[in-house]
Amino acid sequence: MKLKKETKTGEFLHGKWYGDACAAAFGMELIGERWTLLVIRELMLGGRRFSDIRASLPVLSAKTLTERLETLRSLGIVERAQLPPPVSAQVYQLTEWGRGLEPVLQALVRWSLRSPLYDPSLPLTPVSLMLSMRTLIDRAKIGDLELWVAFDVGDQHFAGRVRHDGLSVHPAGDGMMSPDIRFSAESASDFLPVFYGKKSAGEAGNRLKVTGDPALVQRFIDLFALPLKAGS
Repeated sequence: MKLKKETKTGEFLHGKWYGDACAAAFGMELIGERWTLLVIRELMLGGRRFSDIRASLPVLSAKTLTERLETLRSLGIVERAQLPPPVSAQVYQLTEWGRGLEPVLQALVRWSLRSPLYDPSLPLTPVSLMLSMRTLIDRAKIGDLELWVAFDVGDQHFAGRVRHDGLSVHPAGDGMMSPDIRFSAESASDFLPVFYGKKSAGEAGNRLKVTGDPALVQRFIDLFALPLKAGS
């Protein structure tokens, strides 16, 4: 195949090839280009339109986003799909192989959060928040807990389900009807003081609105914790 021949030269993608047979080095050749992992992250919960990805990554230019998506398509990590009517929009979505990168992202999240240099005050996208919760939930604490959770982050809505094996999350269109618990805020960052800082909604300035049985809400929040900082 032509792609195989070109990837051997290192010219097809970005010209930064290591000449190293380590599979980790090859993985960095595939997804190590600037912005590539963040584009993959934004597709991890489902297909999205070009404009939606662009809105989530406003610093990323349309030209660079186009280049990254086309490279990922050439590699078989991303594919295009057409949403059915009445939407009838083209979206980009991860292939089955591409979705296999979630454990890689989760391991990177857990590892990097241990750095004292991590700055939680930087912007956070709604998808990043949902993936962090899938990553940082303590499965050992779930026990027999089963519930549906609605997350409303600005104009984006997600449905979460807690079961013994963790938290599953998917986009919920116009919003989730009749969840056991609902969390609503204008930005993803508004969730952090409550879920990871362990402040009450009031202590966090009431930027996160919570509905549901208070005991159930607290039990859900207690499932999440940040890893210890390196050297602590």
